[in-house]
Amino acid sequence: MTTQILAIDDSRTIRTLLTMALEGAGFKVVTAVDGVDGIHKFNEVDPDLVITDVNMPNKDGFGVIEDIRGGEQNRSVPILVLTTESGAALKERARAAGATGWIVKPFEDTSLIAVIRRLTGG
Repeated sequence: MTTQILAIDDSRTIRTLLTMALEGAGFKVVTAVDGVDGIHKFNEVDPDLVITDVNMPNKDGFGVIEDIRGGEQNRSVPILVLTTESGAALKERARAAGATGWIVKPFEDTSLIAVIRRLTGG
């Protein structure tokens, strides 16, 4: 079965880069344009892993993590934060909310894919 990833980012460029890298590695990718769209799609597709940006309109990445962890559906899904931010306080806030890991943009395809495979067994 193909590992399905939900990528949530308000940047079309980042969504495209993630889709190209991850589909090229054999993953199925569903994208969302902001946190509200991301939660809607999370509930629709029940992904094996979520990648979310922090700074987005309508609902930020922290809100996405909190909604997923507090929801009824697949609360244990791995959540990777992919952002330009690198401050220790933000990382701690994400961990406290339930994030599994933190990756700083720009990302390296091979490193991201290796982390995803380790977290999903895919």
